[in-house]
Amino acid sequence: MSQVAIIKYNAGNVRSVQFALARLGIEPILTDDPAALRAASHVIFPGVGEASSAMRYLHERNLVDTITGLTQPVLGICLGLQLMCHHSEEADTECFGIFDTGVKKFVGDAKIPQIGWNTVHHDGSGLFKGIAQDAHFYFVHSYYAETSEQQVASTEYIVPFASAMVHENFHAVQFHPEKSATVGQQLLENFLAI
Repeated sequence: MSQVAIIKYNAGNVRSVQFALARLGIEPILTDDPAALRAASHVIFPGVGEASSAMRYLHERNLVDTITGLTQPVLGICLGLQLMCHHSEEADTECFGIFDTGVKKFVGDAKIPQIGWNTVHHDGSGLFKGIAQDAHFYFVHSYYAETSEQQVASTEYIVPFASAMVHENFHAVQFHPEKSATVGQQLLENFLAI
């Protein structure tokens, strides 16, 4: 496999993604250079942060067109998934529009943000090959992607939401595979095999 790239922008959890890949024998590059991102075999778009400031950073570095124009497998994680949708209620943010769904804030009696393990009901394809139905993954989020035709997995917390989506070469998960023990490692392996 050639180079795996992690998109560098003002969002957290990059170190844990790097460590998860290192456990698989992969030494990724962390970059915001468009040419390096286009040259990579696989691109990971991680994220723990706030939608509007993340989009502002990406626009300032001309990374929005770069990311939406990528043709190799791309994996969005957490905020990465949300930014791939068309709009987020977080600071009324226009996002990439790769997935035809919106991002809403959880409203209800349950604790917000959702922090901890929850089940993921998936279609068994692609990212979820060899992963048990309703396997537990680790979530940390206050916003969620509404269910859509592009979802390949769903989870329920207050409401049902899309916990994984796929559109062409773009894959995205709301949970954190890098913090989800062996099932998360399997999902990353599946992504790298695409």
